[in-house]
Amino acid sequence: MQFQWYPGHMTKAKRQMQEDIKLIDLVIELVDARIPLSSRNPDIDELGKNKSRLILMNKSDLADDVASKEWAAFFKEKGYFVVELDARSKAGMKQVTAVVMEACKEKIERDRKRGIKNRPVRAMVVGIPNVGKSTFINSYAGKACAKTGNKPGVTKGKQWIRLNKNVELLDTPGILWPKFEDQMVGLRLALIGAIKDEILNIDELSLELIKILKEYYPGVLAARYSTEENPLSEDAEPVEVLKQIAENRKCISRGNELDYSKAATLLIDEFRSGKFGKITIERP
Repeated sequence: MQFQWYPGHMTKAKRQMQEDIKLIDLVIELVDARIPLSSRNPDIDELGKNKSRLILMNKSDLADDVASKEWAAFFKEKGYFVVELDARSKAGMKQVTAVVMEACKEKIERDRKRGIKNRPVRAMVVGIPNVGKSTFINSYAGKACAKTGNKPGVTKGKQWIRLNKNVELLDTPGILWPKFEDQMVGLRLALIGAIKDEILNIDELSLELIKILKEYYPGVLAARYSTEENPLSEDAEPVEVLKQIAENRKCISRGNELDYSKAATLLIDEFRSGKFGKITIERP
């Protein structure tokens, strides 16, 4: 499967960000805690060089806690500030302001020496589609000031949001980069829903997910989809596992045939909504 998705408005948004970065003290980058590296846009490092950097590992409620700690250590070693959070339930949100202030300590000190007092830290919020930027901004600001949607690409224009006397945020549209060098990155993004499902082959995607779950979390598929009369065998080939899921979940099409596509959609939906427990499908 080839993964590609780069709507035209993203080129324009990137140019706009290159302009806006001059006004910014801190780049706050949201990533999906289930795929922290694959859900980063490599262009952001180039855009944000010479700026303080904070990585927010969002959706940490869906990610493996042990893997998240490993990822946080990985990013900190590279010089980023890191907070794990779940913007929807606001878990971890309380830490954010303190870490923003810590990340911008030198800038605040420089301002103070120049006699500039109370100038708020200006932070740009960035991230690829569907990592939860708008939800984070709404949770952080305490009111619905950024549009949210679970479809990639809902936020299209830029908006400044005054949070308090210390922090102003610049929201930006989600940006993917033009070409995935590594198709595994595209695969992981497709699995978490950052690429529109309409352009994907869901059947093939489900087989890739089965392979990943068998490797990282042996037993979770059997625990979720076995029945007494038909225990699921994870040792089988992925297509055979999908067949067993279709049988056990009664995914039947007209003519009493097994409906593989229905089983594939079910599997991906249940993964995305956390039905298998806390799962991280990428390791540092």
